[in-house]
Amino acid sequence: MTNCRVRVRVTPRGGADRIDAVERDESGRALVHLRVRAAPADGQANAAVGVTLAKALGLSKSKVTLVSGATSRIKILEIEGLDDAEVMARLLA
Repeated sequence: MTNCRVRVRVTPRGGADRIDAVERDESGRALVHLRVRAAPADGQANAAVGVTLAKALGLSKSKVTLVSGATSRIKILEIEGLDDAEVMARLLA
């Protein structure tokens, strides 16, 4: 089974649950700019990030796991069942 990791820059209390942009950094890694309505308290924003990303990718929320960055704006999430190319194709579609 293929898995990949995605870096996400989160804006909590952003007024909507949506992906604002997808870009690549200088090393070619994807960085997803995402905003959620939830506040960064009691893991609410982290849960909303997983749900929002899963919905954008057409996956169940159980396929998206927070790997690091629980208290940071930059988070790394693992996507189960997709490779890097498929994740980028779905996010840019």
